[in-house]
Amino acid sequence: MWLWEEQGGLLGPFSFLLLLLLLLTRRPVSAGLFTGVLYLLLRFFSFEPLPSRRALQVLKPGGRVAAIAHRGGSHDAPENTLAAIRQAAKNGAAGVELDIEFSSDGVAVLMHDNTVDRTTDGTGRLCDLTFEQIRKLNPAANHRLRNDFPHEKVPTLREAVAESLNHNLTIFFDVKGHANKAADALKKIYMEFPQLYNNSMVCSFLPEVIYKMRQTDRNVVTGLTHRPWSLSHTGDGKPRYDALWRHCLFVVMDILLDWSLHNLLWYLCGISAFLIQKDFVSPAYLRKWSAKGIHVVGWTVNSFNEKSYYESHLGASYITDSLLEDCRPHF
Repeated sequence: MWLWEEQGGLLGPFSFLLLLLLLLTRRPVSAGLFTGVLYLLLRFFSFEPLPSRRALQVLKPGGRVAAIAHRGGSHDAPENTLAAIRQAAKNGAAGVELDIEFSSDGVAVLMHDNTVDRTTDGTGRLCDLTFEQIRKLNPAANHRLRNDFPHEKVPTLREAVAESLNHNLTIFFDVKGHANKAADALKKIYMEFPQLYNNSMVCSFLPEVIYKMRQTDRNVVTGLTHRPWSLSHTGDGKPRYDALWRHCLFVVMDILLDWSLHNLLWYLCGISAFLIQKDFVSPAYLRKWSAKGIHVVGWTVNSFNEKSYYESHLGASYITDSLLEDCRPHF
């Protein structure tokens, strides 16, 4: 047997690419040459995935389906705070998903957005605010339970890691951007807390972030995050653009991104997990990724019936906004 099946079924995507090039160029030699060079480049620059047992330690601790608190459990407590981490542990979460951003002076903090407007009593872009300025803000100001969390501060990455480990929680680091800066910050955290190698994962919507993380430290468990049609539609399904030509352009880009993630980029990055919006998860979808040695995590799974389906039927771990009650997804 040659490399195709051993390398996670690359025969399909490269056959499709070759056929497409043949139709577009009508030059068999050029099409074959280009496809062959692309395959060799993919093989040369790709990372070997970690052993499956390493990934399972993170994705199914104790061999059981894990409920991961999204942003620490953003329905049950102010998102991305130490209070949320403590509340997630109290509510029975196996782990927490935490968003990493940076202040203008380079301090890694927990924040989902690139501005502070939605979650705090402040305003402005993170890249324009120093850590000292961010620290003065109240991250519970706009939460439905703000009166129950009167003294919260925006935590640093290190504070959040220490708190999570103190409660024996698995950590999903969701990196929003800044690939080089994030990889360096996370490498320092992994060096300071080596137990993270067995109970955490770095994930991102951006393949360049995951690729840079694998370059920086190949022993870190990683995953790609994806929501189909995310370039052309918002989280609630509304088109992002009014102009028809622009909408169509981003629909095409969505199709290309989806194909690339499912056929090439997962292999290039050597990921261990694929985190996808819950509506696209099915038994057949799980089998497809399982054949490649990849574990699927669904998000955001917020109803009792959905959680029961994941636990008893799919046997897949999931990310949720609440460990206590049904709620609407937080995009």
